[in-house]
Amino acid sequence: METQLVELDLADWNAATPNEAWIAELEAGKVLYFPRLGFELLPEERSLLTPSLLSPDVRNISLDAHGKLKGAVGDEAVQRAAAAMVKRFRTQAQQLIHGLLPHYTPALRLAPTSYRPAQVETRVQSWRADDRRLHVDAFPSRPNYGERILRVFTNVNPDGAPRVWRVGEPFEDIAKRFLPRAKPYARWQAKLLQALHVTKSFRSEYDHLMLQLHDGMKSDMAYQENSPQETAKFPPGSVWVCFSDQTSHAVMAGQYMLEQTLHLAASKQYNPESSPLAILSRLTGRTLV
Repeated sequence: METQLVELDLADWNAATPNEAWIAELEAGKVLYFPRLGFELLPEERSLLTPSLLSPDVRNISLDAHGKLKGAVGDEAVQRAAAAMVKRFRTQAQQLIHGLLPHYTPALRLAPTSYRPAQVETRVQSWRADDRRLHVDAFPSRPNYGERILRVFTNVNPDGAPRVWRVGEPFEDIAKRFLPRAKPYARWQAKLLQALHVTKSFRSEYDHLMLQLHDGMKSDMAYQENSPQETAKFPPGSVWVCFSDQTSHAVMAGQYMLEQTLHLAASKQYNPESSPLAILSRLTGRTLV
């Protein structure tokens, strides 16, 4: 398997410019890796690098589109400092994406920004929620009808520890492998899930198939161990960007990461035919949304 990482030599969040070659690679599911594009913490923010900032009942701290911080414990000064740090990262992540991918800018929809101070290795979860297993992102309760999930990550670990990922095979290879195993879609089941408020809206066949791929990958331990994959170690002071609904990934180790999610309609890509929606539609021969 050829590498799924595209290394780019950018050191300034505001200096990004578009390039057809790596835009095509990003839209094919590869990871854009910026080893010199660090997020600088302010001196007063060093004290925020502690897992004790995280509320015990949540996985990460998040800042919503209105600037409201959730998931952090501490007095008003701590909350204010944490919100300011996460907001500053949001601003820089948006500047990066606007510079790299200007065609996306009018169509992007901002999702919450997260700060993840917990250690990955010690997290205990069910197999379906365990992100240490290779997967593509799909959400049981939130159908998205093919909307893309674009993510910007940065490692702010103060001790030099990398964020370690496994990156798997291209999306089309995954789809060809797991679609034959997928349970058939049933509209009546989707209507029932919506009526029972299991899903926030009607689950399309696209969303059903994406969940089938997600669960099929995570439940197959032989696939986890033997499928084409590579290990990527993202050190502190680096940034990486990918479409997490298309890039097969597993998060194996690390602590202290900031992440920005942006949503984009598949039709607004540079090449809409490279989207998971287009690939799954082509492989099934059906309109999926």
